[in-house]
Amino acid sequence: MVKIGYHASHEQFKPSELLKYVQLAERAGFTHALSSDHFHPWTEQQGQSGFAWSWLGAAMQATPSLSYRVVCAPGQRYHPAIIAQAAATLAEMFPDRFWITVGSGQALNESITGEKWPIKSDRNARLKECVDVMRSLWAGETVTHRGLVCVEGAKLYSRPETPPLIIGAAVTAKTAEWLGSWADGLITISRPPEKLKEVVDAFRQGGGGGKPMLLKVQLSYDRDEAAARQKAHEQWRSNIFENVLMTELQTPHQFEVAGQFVQPDELNGHVRISADPQQHIDWLRQDVELGFSELLLHNVNREQQQFIEVFGEQVLPALQPIAVG
Repeated sequence: MVKIGYHASHEQFKPSELLKYVQLAERAGFTHALSSDHFHPWTEQQGQSGFAWSWLGAAMQATPSLSYRVVCAPGQRYHPAIIAQAAATLAEMFPDRFWITVGSGQALNESITGEKWPIKSDRNARLKECVDVMRSLWAGETVTHRGLVCVEGAKLYSRPETPPLIIGAAVTAKTAEWLGSWADGLITISRPPEKLKEVVDAFRQGGGGGKPMLLKVQLSYDRDEAAARQKAHEQWRSNIFENVLMTELQTPHQFEVAGQFVQPDELNGHVRISADPQQHIDWLRQDVELGFSELLLHNVNREQQQFIEVFGEQVLPALQPIAVG
């Protein structure tokens, strides 16, 4: 059966606010939560960026019925051995409630180290090295590795009985196909069904058949459709560009400049905007038909309590009887 999660957007809210929102989401009937992991917000207007790994421990303790996922980019800002240790600790403390999702990252967060920002092919190769290191550490091995990342004599002593799954993040079909051969599952972002199908098909063709597929659904709900669009435009207009741009810009100010000419109607296809809960139900049913087993809902405007309450009352119950396609 499909699982419905709440997206905790650290770029938009203080960590203390997000803790309250996941508690509300748990009470409303959400079963999962997805945490972003940024050093910078996308724009100055979003204005926050708490440390996800500190927050996750508090959130998982405060919401015992929720399972958690976190989006992470090991390799530059984070050494893979440190992420392996962090993930192992959460998985040991909260068994069977934590998966890590990994991607090649954005310069917005990773370039703070002052190191060269690699080209996409090198970032992918580095990511795969990091995943191999993490899995070896979770298996109890002593790891020495010298490549695009280096590890010297590392061994994890506190390990969970069951290591967390590693879910690969992909926006393009090409990346999804590559992930299919080694990732434990797929996470991608919502787009029109025909574009999503390309990513799903590529992941399955690459070896992902039968593996879980997660969808981060970007939406804007408000009581009034004009307000839903206007508030989405305020918060998310700088987040609709092609991945080649999203991964290369380095500062929140650059994202603001890139988004200053985006018109509200241009959000269509990137953010699902509607004041009608039934419309959101219909969109989400299409996602389930494509084979997504987890739908992680990100209401991109700031009206989080309203969104959680309305979706808990009207949207989640309508989706519970649906089996994954």
